[in-house]
Amino acid sequence: MHNYKNLALLSISLILLSACEMGPDYKRPKINMPDLGAEKEIAEFVNNRWWNVFSDSTLNRLEEQALKYNSDLKQAIANVDIAYAAAGIAFSDLLPSVGASVNSSESLKTNKRNKDHVAAAGASYELDFFGKYRRANEAAQANLLSSTAAKELVLLTVTAEVAKTYFQLRSLDAKLAIAKRTLKTRQETCAVYRSRFKNGYCTELDYLRVESEMSSVKTTVLDLESSLAKIENALSVLIGSSPSEMIARKTAKDQAIEKLRIPSNVPKGIPSDILARRPDVLQAEGQLIAANAKIGEARAAHFPSISLTGAFGFESTSLTKLFNSESDMWNFGGGISLPIFSGGKITAMNKAAEANYRKMLAGYEKSIQMAFRETLDALTSNRKTREIVISRTRQVNSLKRGYYIAKKQKDSGLIGLLDLLDVERGLLSAEMKLVGALQKQLNAVVDLCKALGGGWKQS
Repeated sequence: MHNYKNLALLSISLILLSACEMGPDYKRPKINMPDLGAEKEIAEFVNNRWWNVFSDSTLNRLEEQALKYNSDLKQAIANVDIAYAAAGIAFSDLLPSVGASVNSSESLKTNKRNKDHVAAAGASYELDFFGKYRRANEAAQANLLSSTAAKELVLLTVTAEVAKTYFQLRSLDAKLAIAKRTLKTRQETCAVYRSRFKNGYCTELDYLRVESEMSSVKTTVLDLESSLAKIENALSVLIGSSPSEMIARKTAKDQAIEKLRIPSNVPKGIPSDILARRPDVLQAEGQLIAANAKIGEARAAHFPSISLTGAFGFESTSLTKLFNSESDMWNFGGGISLPIFSGGKITAMNKAAEANYRKMLAGYEKSIQMAFRETLDALTSNRKTREIVISRTRQVNSLKRGYYIAKKQKDSGLIGLLDLLDVERGLLSAEMKLVGALQKQLNAVVDLCKALGGGWKQS
C-alpha cells in the first residue's frame, strides 16, 4: 500500500505542475461602439417571440410550425449536437484513460504445464504540462458557442423570412381583391359599350378602348393569382410542410393587410451592447475565441509530451489464489516525447494559427460593422416607410374622390371616356402602390427585429 500512496502522490504532484498554458488568453477586442439610444424604447422589439408585435394569430401559428419543422433549422440544431459531442471529446483528452483486463493462459514446456492468471486495472495519462489539451478544449467550447449562435442565426433568418413571406401573401391578397373589384367594374362598362356599339350609340374605337382596359386588368388578375400560388408554395417550404400538405393547404387569413398592427413606438436608437448579442456577432466571436486557443495549442506542439502509465492487480499460477494478498502486482512508468525535427511543420502550424486568428478578428470586426449598418438602415426604413404610407393613403383618398367626380361628369357629358379611363387607371395604380407601401412598412419592422437579434438573452 505504501507504494500505491507514493504513486498517487507523484501523479497528483505532476498534474498540479501541468497548470502552464501556452499562447495568449482571450480578451474581447476593444471596438469603438457608439451608443445609439436608450434601452427602454426597444423592449417591445427584443423578445423570444418577436413576431407577436404584429398581433396576428395566423402568423403566430406559421412561426411556431417553422420552429418545429423547418429543414434548415433542423440542420443547424444537428450542427450544435455535433459541436457538443466534439467538445465532449476534447474534454475527455484532459482525463486519464482507465481500463481493466482479465487473462488466463496455459503453456506446455518439457512436459510441464504452466498456468498464469492475471487480473489488472491500468491507467494512462498524458500530462497537459504546456496546456495543449486545455487549449484544444477551450477551442472546442468556443466552437460550440459559435455553432449555437449559428443555430440562433438560422432561427432568426427563418422566422424573419416566414414573416416577410406571409406579408407578401397578404399583400398579394389585397392587390388581387383590388384587381378583381376593378375587373368587375370594367366588365360591366365593357358590356354597356358593347351594347351601345351594336345599337350604334358609340364608335367602335370607344368600345375597343374599354375592352382593352378590361383585358389589361384581367391580365393583372391572372398574374397575381400565379404569384399567389408560388408564394403559398414558398411559405409551405419555410414551415416544413410535406408535399401533400403543400398541395392541400391554403394559408388562413386573419385580417386584411391594412388592419395588421404596426408598432407605433419604433425606437429612435439602439443601445450598442444589444447589438453585441446578435447571433451573427456571437458566432464570429466564438470563431475568434477558438482561433485564439488554437494559437496556444500550436505553440504547445514545440514542447515535449509527458505521459504516465500505471497498472495494479493480481497475478497467480492458481486461479483460486488469484486475489490473495501475496498475488499483488503493480507497475508504474513514464515517458517523454520531444519533437526534434519535423521539416518546419510545427513552425508552419504556428503561423497558420496566428494568420487564422487575424482572419477571425477581421470577421468579428466586420460582423459588428454590419450589425450597426443593418440597424441604422432598419431605423431609417421604419421612419420613411411610415411617411410613404401616409402619403400613399392621401393619394388614394384623393383619387377615389376624383373618380367619383369624374364618373358624375362623364354621365353628364362634361368629360369623355378617355378622361374617365385615365382616372380609373390612376386609382388602380395608386391602390396597388399603397398595398406595396404597407408591405414595405411591415417588412421594415421585421428588419428591425432581425437587426436587434430577435429574441435575445444575455449569457
